[in-house]
Amino acid sequence: MVAPARNVADLVRESARRGPGHPAVVDVTTSEVLDWGRLDAAVDAEARRLVAEGLRPGDRVAVRLPSGPAFCAAVFGALRAGGVLVLLGAGQPRRELDRLLADSGARLLVGDLADLAEDADAGEPLNPEVTVLPAPALDVAAGSVDPVDAVRGGEDVAVIGYTSGTSGVPRGAMLSHRALLANVDQCAELRPAPVTAGDRVLLALPLFHVYGLGPGLLQVAGAGATAVLVERFDPDAALTAIREHRVTALVGVPPMYRALLAQPVERLRRDLATVRLFTSGAAPLPPEVLTGMRAATGLVVHEGYGLTETGPVLTSSLVTGTAKPGSVGSPLPGVELRLVDSDGSPLDLEEDEPGTGLVSVRGANLFSGYWPDGAHGPAEDGWFRTGDVGYLDSDGDLHLVDRAGDLIIVNGFNVYPHEIEAVLRELPGVVEAAAVGVPDERTGEAVKVVLALADGVELDEARVREHCADRLAKFKVPTSVEFTSALPHSPTGKVARALLRPPLI
Repeated sequence: MVAPARNVADLVRESARRGPGHPAVVDVTTSEVLDWGRLDAAVDAEARRLVAEGLRPGDRVAVRLPSGPAFCAAVFGALRAGGVLVLLGAGQPRRELDRLLADSGARLLVGDLADLAEDADAGEPLNPEVTVLPAPALDVAAGSVDPVDAVRGGEDVAVIGYTSGTSGVPRGAMLSHRALLANVDQCAELRPAPVTAGDRVLLALPLFHVYGLGPGLLQVAGAGATAVLVERFDPDAALTAIREHRVTALVGVPPMYRALLAQPVERLRRDLATVRLFTSGAAPLPPEVLTGMRAATGLVVHEGYGLTETGPVLTSSLVTGTAKPGSVGSPLPGVELRLVDSDGSPLDLEEDEPGTGLVSVRGANLFSGYWPDGAHGPAEDGWFRTGDVGYLDSDGDLHLVDRAGDLIIVNGFNVYPHEIEAVLRELPGVVEAAAVGVPDERTGEAVKVVLALADGVELDEARVREHCADRLAKFKVPTSVEFTSALPHSPTGKVARALLRPPLI
């Protein structure tokens, strides 16, 4: 009997033992293919390289690479060597890069920083205490590297995933090996299983995002399936990849499915003929997208819900097999979910009148608190309040109705209003600024900003967007800019962001 995995990198080792010649990663961009035996060897080689560079158990290792085979080797190599993974976007601006490196205390960075040469904030050199290494070598044959025994596991922190509530200050959620592996097992218990050994899974999600990492890469590794990697989602290229690589499962977000539905129905039916399962997460799936995909392909899109802090998946419509418009499904096996009021007391739900409350959860997949001291994690009894508001229908399926705060979600990525507002206030003449989320058919939500200017100050939208683009990730740059003489405020003096959003219909 195989011992259960304790280190996340054990998933690769076990898949290599079961099927060393089975394709593990297919890079659509470069046409490179790694089987599980080669990937396992590349992970061993990367672990040895990191240790030779001075990595000690528990050291933070930042990875800044595009989604591809090298990213996979870097991630699993760092974990096998005993490092704590800090995932960075491949195109992360210098300001955000510096901030996350400083906060995490990362000593090693694996990736290419050449793109920062033209960054507006790239004048200062990177922290000299951070050693920058190139992407891992992949030209290793299976069995050519002495196996490395995984260091650390279980309750040890594996990943620091940066997220935030509404404060605008990014916080690092500490995800242990235990939490990530528990979520892999919880998802694998679903029927139909999201990923099986025979699946070829299209991963067009950024793997540095916890959704791409967990339900994407880690699920594939746990099943010993094949990941078909697309660095950036384009509906035409994605459909071609699905057809050519005979993809059987797609892990997506609502804007992907909306973009697919813009293609001719005949092409969808032809190119998606091999697909058995569509899943969606990270943002609410519009009902018209659910019904549109069903009409075009005969398959439903199964929706799920989760957070960085929960490893990440909490619920899925795969639990019952029934996809309902507006519902994110039922809790996974091993996940408990209840609704509570503002002080954490469980709601007294009437059978015929579902109550609305804060979503509270408990399970082995929950995080260990926020970096570095574990603050604000699950309570002593294991329950964690998510900050999302919802209700349970008569079948026990969860419906989310609001977020407790002003967080903006663009393509599944968290955008913090305070961060954008601080950048806007750097512009001369800006008295006050507010950022809110507005509906966007392509990205789910987009960033709208409203600026109050001092008397006599002139500023145009192009200048505002240029200023933000130099300092923020692309998905955080506002798509809409408005100017006003004064922003609305609450009785306590806070900016009333709700009044700046378009009314709900």
